[in-house]
Amino acid sequence: MKKSQLKGIIMLFLTAFIWGSSFVSQSLGMQSVEAFTFNGIRTLFGAATLLPFIMISDIIKIKKSGRPEKQKIKAETKKVLIGGTAMGIALCVASNLQQFAFSYPDHSPGKIAFITAFYMFFVPLFGLFFKKRVSPVTWLCVIIGTVGLYFLCAKGTGFSGISASDLFSLACAVFYAVQILIIEKVAADTDPVKLSCTQFIVSGTITCILMFIFETPTVSGINQSILPLLYSGIMSCGLAYTFQVIGQKYTESTVASIIMCLESVFGVLCSAVMLRQMLTANEILGCAIMLVAIVVSQFADTIESNFRQKISREKK
Repeated sequence: MKKSQLKGIIMLFLTAFIWGSSFVSQSLGMQSVEAFTFNGIRTLFGAATLLPFIMISDIIKIKKSGRPEKQKIKAETKKVLIGGTAMGIALCVASNLQQFAFSYPDHSPGKIAFITAFYMFFVPLFGLFFKKRVSPVTWLCVIIGTVGLYFLCAKGTGFSGISASDLFSLACAVFYAVQILIIEKVAADTDPVKLSCTQFIVSGTITCILMFIFETPTVSGINQSILPLLYSGIMSCGLAYTFQVIGQKYTESTVASIIMCLESVFGVLCSAVMLRQMLTANEILGCAIMLVAIVVSQFADTIESNFRQKISREKK
């Protein structure tokens, strides 16, 4: 394995671990502050983490190339603002829905992590609106994943066992899928770190406005949650995204997606180890079924292509 490939894989594993462990910090943070307060502050922390890197990078580029680079950065700013704003609005809805899932006493960070991973199924489904073809294997994975989701959420009592926390998590997955599709549209010719920083500023600003309208944040409450806020903001929003960008640069997209879907596995493990929140047998079965569906869905195009080639050879 080339050093660059190994570097990419390590970065993506770090990304998955940080995102997974952040579910614990989100849960702990909700003990002292409300949802909008936690999410707004941690998102702005993420933006503050990226800003110095962006400024230093631009200064170095301008010093090396001079006026042409300065004009290029200026021309790119409009794209960044438009794309980052669209991404930020979608992120604002998704991340706040997820944070409200943590506000219910019966929530489990591990369950929220796995249900959030359902965005990997919503992405191809929503792609139909953009006339993107969805393979039969992907449709099968959606069905299998839905079965896993039932085992994870129903608690052996049928649909009556599905909690409000589960529904918020599922709604959050819908809007994360929307955000991913927006990124696919706007990120092609734009600096991804600048886009990310812009989306954090937009999402954090909107959420903080909602915080002052609907909640009563206190300095003491924020101070009590400062460690979860710092970890979730700096590590999850700021560093993990940067690691993702670096990792995907050196790793094939299918492999990258599979590694990053381990976020849900790390979420369950960290929840069990750090919060002593063990899953029931049904919930473990649901997680296992969903994980299989997620992994197989990443190979949908390859499986279908191989199947078609086999049929073609048999016809000959």
